Amino acid sequence: MLSPAHDPLRALRERATQNALATLGYPVPRVLTASADRGPLGAGFLVMERAAGRPLLEARRPGVGRTLAETHARLHALNAEALLRALDDEGRAAGWGFDRDAFSFESHLASLDRRIRQSGLAGLAEGMRWLLDRRPSGSAARVICHGDFHPQNLLTLAGRATAVLDWPNVVVAPPEYDVAATRVILTQTPVGLVPVPVVLRPIAAAARRLVAARYLAVYRKLRPLDRARLPYFEAAGCMRGLVRTAEARVAVAASTNPLDTSSFGERLAARFARVSGVPVALPPRRG
Repeated sequence: MLSPAHDPLRALRERATQNALATLGYPVPRVLTASADRGPLGAGFLVMERAAGRPLLEARRPGVGRTLAETHARLHALNAEALLRALDDEGRAAGWGFDRDAFSFESHLASLDRRIRQSGLAGLAEGMRWLLDRRPSGSAARVICHGDFHPQNLLTLAGRATAVLDWPNVVVAPPEYDVAATRVILTQTPVGLVPVPVVLRPIAAAARRLVAARYLAVYRKLRPLDRARLPYFEAAGCMRGLVRTAEARVAVAASTNPLDTSSFGERLAARFARVSGVPVALPPRRG
């Protein structure tokens, strides 16, 4: 079930996305039905196949970086046009207009900029201008990007990827965008939020950079990647997290997401400043 604050049409877009990917042979649960009617449950919702397996970090401690990279590269090898056609068909059938440009990286940046302005997040405005002024040009290949690809969104069983979950952030963009976003999550998420026993957290802190390095090395063997573009897209990945965190901190109701009360936002701000040279500031944490 979606949050009541979300556009219920998102349920229909996620259905189109997941079913198109399943048809292309990618490990994703098929959606059996979806509703954009808030009436029955108070929000849009989806009913999908139950996927076998456990989150990657829980099911397979060794080989996390390799499994993550192989499954990610497999996604980026799919036909992005097939996904856009499926979204177009879904939009026509459901009566909502489909704009393929809305699924572009440029539209993603414009959305972040709009949210910063609407919420009065002045501490992020200069960083957002840096991103907009330095948008990569050229006709680089664009692929299906998950937008939030990390071990907890990947289920595995007996060493095999069985399902990739959580598809509201999908865009068609350069692969560097998706790879950089994953590296940001792997390296900047506070260890205290990772589902590992407390006694193992010091080891996890040391290991996660090795996982991130292994992930990148395996991915580069499987798919072309322009490493010179990664810093820019890493800054973009940081900004996405910064906007979401800042919105949660200024909201009337306190967020229930543990990321919003952790040091994650401050870690993202520090990383963005190191990459871009532009300092950014978040609203203070509550409590």
